[in-house]
Amino acid sequence: MPLNRPALSLGSGPRGVQDARRWVVSTCHDIGRSDLVECAELAVSELVTNALLHAEAPLSVRVRGTREHPRVEVRDGSRELPLMPTAGAHDEDELLLTFGRGLSIVARCSAAWGVEVEEDGKILWFVPRAHSGDEMVEGVVTGLVAPVTARQPSPDELRIEIRGVPLRPFVEFQHHYRELRREVRLLALAHEHEYPLAKDLSDLFGSLERDLREGIGAEQIDTALESGAATADLRVAMPRQTAATIGRFIELLDLADAFCREERLLSLARTPQQQQFQRWFLSEFVRQEGGAPPTPWDGAVSGRAPSTVS
Repeated sequence: MPLNRPALSLGSGPRGVQDARRWVVSTCHDIGRSDLVECAELAVSELVTNALLHAEAPLSVRVRGTREHPRVEVRDGSRELPLMPTAGAHDEDELLLTFGRGLSIVARCSAAWGVEVEEDGKILWFVPRAHSGDEMVEGVVTGLVAPVTARQPSPDELRIEIRGVPLRPFVEFQHHYRELRREVRLLALAHEHEYPLAKDLSDLFGSLERDLREGIGAEQIDTALESGAATADLRVAMPRQTAATIGRFIELLDLADAFCREERLLSLARTPQQQQFQRWFLSEFVRQEGGAPPTPWDGAVSGRAPSTVS
C-alpha cells in the first residue's frame, strides 16, 4: 500500500512540533503500524525542533513509502546541512548534540535516515523502527546540486527548436521528474535489497542529470511563465551526443511507470496525457538529432499557464 498523502504545513512556533507529532502518530495508526509510533514520534519531534531553530520557512512534514517501509520527511527552506552525529561521541557530547541541532535521537530511532538537499531547500527523512537502540545508524547526505559552470561550445553542437511547448504540462513534467528522481534515490539507499530496480533507476537518473539540467530550456520556460504565456518555443544548443542521450529518458520513464503500478515505487504512475506530452517533448531531441525538422505540439493537453515553477 503506497502512501501519497499531502504534506502537512507547519507553523513557526512550538505548536508546529505538536502538530507534526500528532499527525505522524495518527498516520502510523491509520496504516496499521502502531509498532512504529514511539520511534516515529521521537524522531519527528527532533527534526521539526531543529528546523524551527535553525532552518527557514516553509516547513512541512509528510509520510511517504509503503506500509512495510513508511518514511517520515520534514522539509524546510534552507540548504544548510545540520550537524551530523558521530557514532563515537561521548555521552556529554551527545547531550549537547541532541539539543537543537543534533540528530542522535533520529539515528537511534531509525532503520535508515538522511538529508536530501534540493534546489529550494532540504528534506530530512527517516524510516522509523519498532524500538530505539543504543547503536546509531549512520545518516547519508544526498542530492547536493553541483555548481553550474559555463559550458564550452562543442565542435558538434546541435541546435534544436521545440515549438509550441504547453507550459502547464511542462511544469507537471518538472514536478514529476523531481519527485521520481528523489524517490528512487532514497528508496535505493534505504531498501536496496528489497527494491533492486530502484538502484538501477537511481543510477540512470544520475547519469542523465547534467544532460537534463542543461538541455531542456528551463530558463526560457521561466521567462514565458513570467509573461503569462500559455505556450513557448524553445531554442536549445547542445552537443549532438547529449541530444541522443536524452532519448534514453523515454525508456526510463516507461520503466518507472511499470514500477509504480506494481506499488514498488513511491510516486504515482503518469497519466496517459502526461505520457503523451513527455514522449513528444523528449522525442523532439532524438528526432532532430537524426536530422528531422521540428514537429510542433498538437496534442490534446492544454490549459492556462501556472504561476510558478518549483
